[in-house]
Parts: sequence; C-alpha cells; structure tokens
Amino acid sequence: MTRPSADRGADSTFEHWAGLAAIAAGIGGLVYAVAFLGGVVQGANPALGMLVASIALMLGGVLSLVVLMAVYLRISAISHGIALIGLALALMGALGAVVHGGYDLANVLNPPAVEVITDAGLPSPVDPRGLLTFGVSGLGLLVLAAEARRSRALSRRVSNLGFVLGVMLVVVYLGRLIVLAPTNLLVAVPAGITGLILAPLFYIWLGLELRGR
Repeated sequence: MTRPSADRGADSTFEHWAGLAAIAAGIGGLVYAVAFLGGVVQGANPALGMLVASIALMLGGVLSLVVLMAVYLRISAISHGIALIGLALALMGALGAVVHGGYDLANVLNPPAVEVITDAGLPSPVDPRGLLTFGVSGLGLLVLAAEARRSRALSRRVSNLGFVLGVMLVVVYLGRLIVLAPTNLLVAVPAGITGLILAPLFYIWLGLELRGR
C-alpha cells in the first residue's frame, strides 16, 4: 500500500516531473536495448545501433537521476538509514551510464584513427564491462527497492519489480565480466529480459505511481 506523497513531505510537483522522467526512462531503456542488442550485438546495423544506443544511454542516465532522487525522498520522509547508501550507489551508476554513453557517442561521431582498446580486447576505460551501468546501478536499486518495500514508500509490486531488476542488472554485469561474449546465451538472455522487459516495465510503472495513477 502506497501512502500519499504529501504524507512523506515530498514535493508533489517534483514527483510529477519525476514520474514523467521515469516513463521517458522506461521508453529510452527499451530503445537502448533494441538498438544495442539488435543493431550492435546481432549486427543488423552496428553504426546506427551504436549511435542510437549511446544517445539513449546518456539520456537514460540523466532521467534516472531524477527518478532515483524522487524514490529516495519518499523513503527518507519515513526513514533515512541504509537508503542513503542505495541512493549513492544508484547515482554513481546513473552517472556512469551518462559517461559511458558519452564515450561511445564521441567515438561514433568522430571515429578514432586506431581502435587500440577494441582491437586489443580491453574493457572500456570509463565503465569496464558495465561495472557502473549494470553492477553498481543494480546494487543501488536493490537497496532502494528493499527500503521502499520495508517503509511502504512504494507499492509492494513496484518495489518487488525493482528488486528483481536490481538482481538482473548485477547478473548482466557478472555475465559480461566472466563470460564476456555478448552473444553467449548466458549473457544475451539476461540482457534481453532486463532491457526489453524488466527495465521498461519497472520505470513506466514507477512513473505512473509517482504521478499518482
């Protein structure tokens, strides 16, 4: 059961805009997943896929900053505690996504003369194997979702979905770290479920809840 945001001392106007940002982040996450998994990983159109994916990743990171802050404010109106750690991790992950997307976009718009990192098989220097975008973001979401459920800052269903999404983000990171190949089923299946279903559903549902619907 979700208590009215006014009872939490949260800014209703901010929650309204955060709700819109969450819906936009959900749609953007779907665009990113389709562009990266279809265009880049499956090779349908690597150049266009990377361009769209990098832009979507940057914008998604910025939008999620607003959304995660709104979730934290709901929780903090009841109890601070470990939620602050969750917020810190989640914000680190969101900023990591922005930097990762910006790095990829810079390389797409102005391709380097020599692909030293790619040719050598080295991980991205700004977000190795998705450490921030997936790993740290997942941990932060796990903490916030658990605290949101405990404090009833969000509905049980949205909190549970956020917890599952957090777990899957960590799984995707571990897959990229250990298995490495994005086409391997151990990586592709969790990434597909996370990017095409769980993340868009969570953010859109969360957005509707923040907007009081």
